[in-house]
Amino acid sequence: MILVTGFSGFLGSYIIDEIKTSNEKIITLGRNKEAIIHCDLSNEVPKIEKNENLELVIHNAGKAHSTNNDEKYFQVNVQGTLNLLKGLDQSTKPKKFIFISTVAVYGLDYGTDIKENTELFSSINYGKSKIAAEKIISDWCQKNNVVCTILRLPLVVGKNPPGNLGSMIKGIRKNYYFNIGGGKAKKSMVLANDVAKFIPIIASIGGVYNLTDGHHPSFYELSIAIGRKKALNLPKTIAKIIANIGDLLGDKAPFNSDKLKKITNDLTFDDTKARKYGWEPQTVLEYLKNHNI
Repeated sequence: MILVTGFSGFLGSYIIDEIKTSNEKIITLGRNKEAIIHCDLSNEVPKIEKNENLELVIHNAGKAHSTNNDEKYFQVNVQGTLNLLKGLDQSTKPKKFIFISTVAVYGLDYGTDIKENTELFSSINYGKSKIAAEKIISDWCQKNNVVCTILRLPLVVGKNPPGNLGSMIKGIRKNYYFNIGGGKAKKSMVLANDVAKFIPIIASIGGVYNLTDGHHPSFYELSIAIGRKKALNLPKTIAKIIANIGDLLGDKAPFNSDKLKKITNDLTFDDTKARKYGWEPQTVLEYLKNHNI
């Protein structure tokens, strides 16, 4: 039996579909009305029936990253995790626990081949809340002799993706997306379907893993794969002028020097550790070329 939080979200739907192929019994937990255990983890301790066959918990629920740096990240990602573990303490502890985390825990805006042993230091509440949740889960699993796996994910790709990739796709198709400085910056990404397939493989092993597609596509490569034609390009000198104006306008500006830096610098993560245990992902570019997302 497998308990899944965050089952109705973007990645969660892929996780559920993958579990269904194994004929394992699924218990869904969340605010969605279709959840077997209906519960808002950020405010409640779930009532989980005792069941000695609880093999695995996949904790995928959480407040996703956005430009908003509010305190709700701690309520959802930290308190929500504490409430889930309290619910398990009051019922049945699983044999294995997987936490879906993020590469934002490293707190880096640029860098290449960043490994799992890199110091965790985030200046934003999203990253801080995920660091805290990782520690809480690791300590709980160690105390209760539960195999603990933490998967740190970059941008997740699949059908109708949310967030920045979804906005990029929309912009390209409506001809208002621009690459900056040729779109040379490379970013780590990973396919939702590959993450879901890796979960049953790694759950019994445990550990902390970065998961990427191994190619780390550039913005230029992405724009070609998505748009099937050359995207418009904005010279970096002009982008800098626009960014400087954004700096003067403050938080309300959609573009500033900080965002320019993120867009024009490489940020990639090393997944060598996961590849030792069967991580063989498809590249995002290959997926995009074969699917209309």
